[in-house]
Amino acid sequence: MTTHVRRLAEFATSCRDKGLPGEVRDDVTGRVLDVLGNCLAAYAEPEGDAAPAVLRAVRRWGGTPEATAIGSGDRLPAPSAALVNGTLAHALDFDDTHLPSVLHPSAPVVPAALAAAEATGAPGAMLVAAVAAGIEVCNRLGMASYLPEARNSLFFEKGQHATSICGTIGAAVAAGLVYGLSAEGIAHAAGVAASMGSGLIEANRTGGTIKRAHCGWAAHAGVSAAVLALEGLTGPPTVLEGRFGFFRAWIDGRYDADALLSGLGERWELLRTVYKPYPSNHFTHPAIDCALALRERGVDPADIEEIELGVPAPVLRTIAEPYEEKTRPRSPYHAKFSGPYTVAAALLGGGGLGLALDDFAELDPVRLALAAKVRCVADERASEIFPQAFAAVLRLRLRDGSTPEHRVDCSRGGPGHPLSPEELALKFRTNAGRALPEERVAALVDAARRLEASDTVAGLLGLATPSVPL
Repeated sequence: MTTHVRRLAEFATSCRDKGLPGEVRDDVTGRVLDVLGNCLAAYAEPEGDAAPAVLRAVRRWGGTPEATAIGSGDRLPAPSAALVNGTLAHALDFDDTHLPSVLHPSAPVVPAALAAAEATGAPGAMLVAAVAAGIEVCNRLGMASYLPEARNSLFFEKGQHATSICGTIGAAVAAGLVYGLSAEGIAHAAGVAASMGSGLIEANRTGGTIKRAHCGWAAHAGVSAAVLALEGLTGPPTVLEGRFGFFRAWIDGRYDADALLSGLGERWELLRTVYKPYPSNHFTHPAIDCALALRERGVDPADIEEIELGVPAPVLRTIAEPYEEKTRPRSPYHAKFSGPYTVAAALLGGGGLGLALDDFAELDPVRLALAAKVRCVADERASEIFPQAFAAVLRLRLRDGSTPEHRVDCSRGGPGHPLSPEELALKFRTNAGRALPEERVAALVDAARRLEASDTVAGLLGLATPSVPL
């Protein structure tokens, strides 16, 4: 009987050997560009964040120069480059999201595929196929763990970071394709990677910068697993469904095999992955939408006496608890996971697509004072919709006694409200422009559009390096 991992591996090799549907190829190009923009914006952030720490660590380790660290231009071993770039891709919490699994698949998979492609001199078409296969496998693993009756992922119910756990296997599949592994070899790479993925999401609640490196470690582990499989290390054939396999170990053996395997190559979970308009935890986005809408209606924050934010019940523990941590976050990064702070920031003004990276540059006392007025509660309608889409309602009480409110049933950028090509272009230009001059940003967009026809990815990564590294 063909095992689960072998089925996924055969699907992956078909992406490389038989080609992809046109809409999938086009979608992947956008994923790569979004990751590059996020990486450049993160690299331009002040010292002291996770990405600079990771870069300093890999410089300590040294090794054979194979692939580029975005922004710095350092030439590193492929696993180390994947570690740096994966950390950059996730560091700002601006990376894409698959629903309803609530995974961020591009952040681990694209850096792994880029590092492997540069190390091997693979053409752009190989990279595109690898990214498509890796993201699809990552998303399928996430969907297998989503239980409709719980309206949530079992990974999250247990405090595990599904992105870094599933992303490690997706990254291994992508890298294995680039390294030229057969279906058997890719199954081994995934089997090896299954022993490497990890990640806890307590940092979402109470702080710490480790979560920013989760996708970097997943990318690093994925590339490492692919190379180890290339050199002969093997994984168990029943690594996913076995008695001591992936699903049993992580989520008590409760998983949906059809969601994992049915319609592979025909129904693409990749295409259900949405882009973020705001650089914050995705659970905060509908609340930001509500706050922006009320501000547009003329609400003066100085007139607000009380704020009630209604959100899906499962997200309260991430963006509302502990109460003291969310109303007075410890750092600008921690503020990205605070419903009260992001609402206050949106009510007081924002840049970019409504709330921008500069809005999280420091903890503003005025925003903290307004955040202290926010009370977060479970909203029945938002809970019913979650996690097919992210919904919220924001209710205000003003000094004159009026009680304006606004509700959204699907956050901006979500499945019912996708970002337009113009909005995606603005996001990329704004992000990349933090590190690159305007003409270099335009050249990077052009190179990404021609990615599938390019002989190598070296030119693309070269453009993603400032003339004078930051």
